[in-house]
Amino acid sequence: MRKRTVARNALKGAVAGAVATWVLDRVTTYMYEHEGRPEREREDLVRAGRSAYESAAERVARLLGRELREEERQRLGMAIHWLLGVGAGVAYAVYGRNVPSFRRAGGGGFGTAFWAAVDEGMVTLLGLTPPPKEFPWQTHARGLAGHLAYGVAAEQTLRVLDAVA
Repeated sequence: MRKRTVARNALKGAVAGAVATWVLDRVTTYMYEHEGRPEREREDLVRAGRSAYESAAERVARLLGRELREEERQRLGMAIHWLLGVGAGVAYAVYGRNVPSFRRAGGGGFGTAFWAAVDEGMVTLLGLTPPPKEFPWQTHARGLAGHLAYGVAAEQTLRVLDAVA
């Protein structure tokens, strides 16, 4: 019975993670497109025109002895982004919903923790981006807003799925 519950929660989490990743992308794209040109240019300069996911894609390709064309790097980077988003949804559904602070603000606690761990920590520790202090504050605000939206979307999607399954 426990295995079935974990598997059901993991499946719900995958759906919630996909929905939440889509929401995050809409929020952050909108914010980026409405930022000032100097801030966007500074961010693009700091990250050398590549997202952390594209840097991860290049690293994976190098480990496999391959070089990627730009479109391959972008496509693989986007796949890594979606895998992380879906995977975080699974982790949240199976484990994270048992952490009361994660469920605060309708999932906003989880979104904030996800932002702090990944955007502000892991990508720098893995050498995928420069340190956070190199980026304009707008980059951090956009990331936080996107991940808050991610957390809320994940929690709300899980609540809907819990009600119907």
